[in-house]
Amino acid sequence: MSRTVTFKGTPMVLAGRPAKIGSRAFNFKLVSQDLKVVKLSDFSGKVKVVNFFPSLDTPVCDLQVKEFNRRASGLSPEVVIIGISKDLPFAQSRFCSFNQIKNEVVLSDYRFDSFGSNYGVRIRELNLLARGSMIIDKSERIRYLQVVSEITHAVDFEEVFSALKSVLESPSAGKRSLWGGVKL
Repeated sequence: MSRTVTFKGTPMVLAGRPAKIGSRAFNFKLVSQDLKVVKLSDFSGKVKVVNFFPSLDTPVCDLQVKEFNRRASGLSPEVVIIGISKDLPFAQSRFCSFNQIKNEVVLSDYRFDSFGSNYGVRIRELNLLARGSMIIDKSERIRYLQVVSEITHAVDFEEVFSALKSVLESPSAGKRSLWGGVKL
């Protein structure tokens, strides 16, 4: 059975191998705003909150990146917020500079498609990432996953940060998932 999200009510298929709560996080290769390759292993020893979205040039993605950046300012140094889209690094750099995004590492999946494919969140029909968030703990286990069923809607920020609090308080417990609004 294929996994889908909708875009303005139209079903879209998610391609790639799906991430599973409790499983080891798949490595990825992304491109930074200065065109360097960045891997998951570059963030080892930290709790990773991964914020993924279709494009910075949309109002909901704009809101999502700004909200994660705002909330990141009050987090412990053991947590890193990683924003991922298929926007070109140049566009990400302009957006981050203009909006003073300094608390979130915004990276591009345009070159390798390794995040979208390795986590099953690439929208086949659009070749963009779905919208969602995940938490990867210090031992590289996926502890939380939220994929928004309608990509024009925002993530549930309260749910993400509640899950982050659980991960930080109980490093080996609190595995939760929200897929399309349904807890798994």
